Amino acid sequence: MTNTKARTAALITPVGQEAQDEARALAADGRTGKAVRRLRRGSWLKRGPAREAVEMLAGGHALPTSSAQALDALRRLDAALVTELSALLDDGQQIAAVKLLRERTGVDLAGGYHLVLELGGEPGTR
Repeated sequence: MTNTKARTAALITPVGQEAQDEARALAADGRTGKAVRRLRRGSWLKRGPAREAVEMLAGGHALPTSSAQALDALRRLDAALVTELSALLDDGQQIAAVKLLRERTGVDLAGGYHLVLELGGEPGTR
């Protein structure tokens, strides 16, 4: 996974606000490893994206806390991908949509599945 994919996965994976706050505090205390573990425990982040997420949190960036916010972030990052995913969903190809999302972003299976479900539940999709 490239740093770009890890960063993208971190930006589109929902993480609870409490986990974000705790990880931010741990990182501020120089306990980056514990911050990464805290984020992984409170989300579907893999190790690489969790490290990227800790860096972003330490820099003052907030992560999405819901699938809807994650989908909004994905739209800002790659609107063309969202269009492709919507077309797959319109054709009834949910599994293909999840595979494409995972391939392009590095997001894990659960995170990809939930984002595709969120996109599929929007008006105009399906």
